[in-house]
Amino acid sequence: MDRGTERGAPPSRGAGSEAGGESSRPEGGGGAADAGRVPLAVVVVDREGLVSHWSTGARRLFGVVKEEAIGQPAIDLLPVSGALPEPDDDLPDGGYYGYGDYAAYDGLGPGLDSSLDRGLGYPAAGRARLTVPGQDRDRGRVDVLWWAYPLVGPGTERLLVLAADAAGLHQDEPADPLAVERIAPAFALHTDFPGAAELARRLPEILPSMSVGESARIVAQILELGYPVLEFSQNDRVPVTPDWGVARRVERRERRERAARAVAEGTPVAQEFVDEAEDLEYVAVRERLEFLNEVSGKIGTSLDLSRTIHEVSRAVVPRFTDVAGTYLREQVVAGEGFPDGVPDTTTMWHRVALEHTDEPGRWDDVVPVGEAMPFPAHTPFFQCMTTGQPVLVPRISEQMGHAIASQFEKRDIRPLITGRSMLVVPLKARNVVLGFMILLRHPERALFNDMDRVTGAELAARAGLVLDNARMYTYQESVAETLQDSMLPHIPPRMAGCDIATRYLPGTLLGRVGGDWFDSVKLPGARTALVVGDVMGHGLNSAAMMGQLRTAVQTMAALDLPPAQLLRNLDDLAQRLGDTYLATCLYAVYDPIEGELHLANAGHIPPVLVRAVDGRSELLDLPTGAPIGVGGVPFEAVRVRVEPGDRLVMCTDGLVEVRGEDIGVGLATLCESAAHPAASMDDACDTIIRALNTRGGRKDDVALLMARLNGIEPDDVAEWRFPLDPAEAGRARAVVREQLHDWGLTTLVDAAELMVSELVTNAVRHSRRSPVALCLVRGDTLLCEIEDDDHELPTLLSAGPGDEAGRGLRVVSALAREWGASRTAAGKSVWFELTLPRRPAGR
Repeated sequence: MDRGTERGAPPSRGAGSEAGGESSRPEGGGGAADAGRVPLAVVVVDREGLVSHWSTGARRLFGVVKEEAIGQPAIDLLPVSGALPEPDDDLPDGGYYGYGDYAAYDGLGPGLDSSLDRGLGYPAAGRARLTVPGQDRDRGRVDVLWWAYPLVGPGTERLLVLAADAAGLHQDEPADPLAVERIAPAFALHTDFPGAAELARRLPEILPSMSVGESARIVAQILELGYPVLEFSQNDRVPVTPDWGVARRVERRERRERAARAVAEGTPVAQEFVDEAEDLEYVAVRERLEFLNEVSGKIGTSLDLSRTIHEVSRAVVPRFTDVAGTYLREQVVAGEGFPDGVPDTTTMWHRVALEHTDEPGRWDDVVPVGEAMPFPAHTPFFQCMTTGQPVLVPRISEQMGHAIASQFEKRDIRPLITGRSMLVVPLKARNVVLGFMILLRHPERALFNDMDRVTGAELAARAGLVLDNARMYTYQESVAETLQDSMLPHIPPRMAGCDIATRYLPGTLLGRVGGDWFDSVKLPGARTALVVGDVMGHGLNSAAMMGQLRTAVQTMAALDLPPAQLLRNLDDLAQRLGDTYLATCLYAVYDPIEGELHLANAGHIPPVLVRAVDGRSELLDLPTGAPIGVGGVPFEAVRVRVEPGDRLVMCTDGLVEVRGEDIGVGLATLCESAAHPAASMDDACDTIIRALNTRGGRKDDVALLMARLNGIEPDDVAEWRFPLDPAEAGRARAVVREQLHDWGLTTLVDAAELMVSELVTNAVRHSRRSPVALCLVRGDTLLCEIEDDDHELPTLLSAGPGDEAGRGLRVVSALAREWGASRTAAGKSVWFELTLPRRPAGR
């Protein structure tokens, strides 16, 4: 059998097919009448050898759907060998019916596996036998012709594979087996034959949806490497012109016009044309529905607004459009509500996403994401957002391009938009316009039409609902976080004699409001109250109860109630609020001067104490007590000696308790992680969270409070007692002045003397029997406390020029960094703090 023309030699003028139409081969060829227009499978393989594009034709030819093919090794899906059909001894030429001396044809090159395995750097073509999945051996075998083009340049594409079913290219029942022709894939490097122009025009249509630049680059490489052609028998070559199997839009329109003319003329073939047009319309509608279903599956995968915005933009590029710009109202982006009514020319619209297939950076500098602007009334964008209907501009004229570009200061966007087809679709939900999308197609692409308008409107409606859900979730999440933040205290990192760090974790993303809380309260005598509590349940009701209990704890702590008595009063309050109010609470008072913890527990998990001396951690053995709200159960308090540097860890059970696991496992992990060395208090908290929060199964909120108990050295504390004599105010000034000089705090002497004089004078005047106590504590600040046995707290008054009372507290309020008053068991305590001067560098 002849090998046919040499590769690259110009074919016979009669061998081509005009514009991809029927072949004009000699009648004796016996092949298909329309061999030059071939339904092609298109597969793109990336640099990792994985399938990155799988066309509809590939699905039909190889029997694998796109979802199962993308990302799979191409060598597992494509026919890679030159295996031939089973021989038939009754046929000539070695028994290969319809193939002639196919095995001896050396112009085909090696098998496809060489190209898939990167063994070849030049184009190759061949023929292979494939068994389609799901079919038996006899019925499911397909004879495949293939062409492989290596691709170079930017992008991940490495290999383009075209394939066709050879069985459809010859007669089903040849009259003469000896006259059957041989069909083989090959390449033609010359373009001087009919059909080449048609191939060059239609070749981009079989490529994956890419940008114009990428498509042009690949087409240029293919044309340079050689046209895919079919060789018939000996000397006939036909350029392969892709046929999608579905008529293009222009052909459909022509058929409808012919059908309409036929109907008007009453010809017998009219119904045939009508039926064909209806079938084609059905196919087009089905394709649109498949596209919308595919888009619906890609958007709304989360309730994160930012992620949803990008999902909506990416879902339509490049399949439906080449450029997609998404704009949202300012309030939508901020997660806020907005006024009712139609947007106007003052409404600000944020550009939140921009997807395109142009070369990188072309749009970024001109229309950056994040920019906000209003839109004038003469623009199609304003028409879309005020009417809530899509606006179709088949082609942006020079005049319209200038009108749109006029709102962009010092930026000329006309080259980006002029000549393109544009569709503006509103993003609506519940009859409210949240934003809109600007869709643009390249001038080389088909114009947007009425069917596209309907498709875009449906797409926008689905996207609008998804965006509104994300917006509402973002808004509710913001409200929940604001509520939770307002209820949780902002504890200073340093209190008298201790450092504090806290963490709060919501139970779930959908339930950021819960009943867990922590707190710290400044007490007289440089002491600090540390609190952790957990209201049973979740949601707003639990959060509301938490707020009430936390306020009550702060109020009772300010009265300096002992821990057990405080929990007793809190239990009584919870019962008065309602029988559904239950909570656990752990209350501790740290005295840095005495080096002591005073603790009481109401049904809460015990705290962990980490000893500074040896790093050993232990669960403190406390009387558990009943939860707050049970009633009728006594509370007990214990005292624990602590040393400077010890750490106290208090948390809620959501951190240590996991469903299906014994809580002892979590408590053991808490002890172990709390003892882990850390550079700072924040690092220590993070270590605990990492150790306990990664076990999975946690659905409860978590409150964690850690205090490093630094203590206060005896040399940093000075105390005096003064008899109830007004003259003692002078002695108080003198001892304060002397002590501050000894501590090197001379810059604080004047202010401290004045305030001590005022407060001691008031205490001596109002005290009944007991001496007045004065205490100075040097820590992170200078703390001064004056105690007497009068239970009436002083009040800051407005003192006029003639008033004798009220000036003392106004002086304290003006000079002190912070001041306050609280009741004690014996009477009251009035205190103030002064900021210590900065120490010189290096000391």
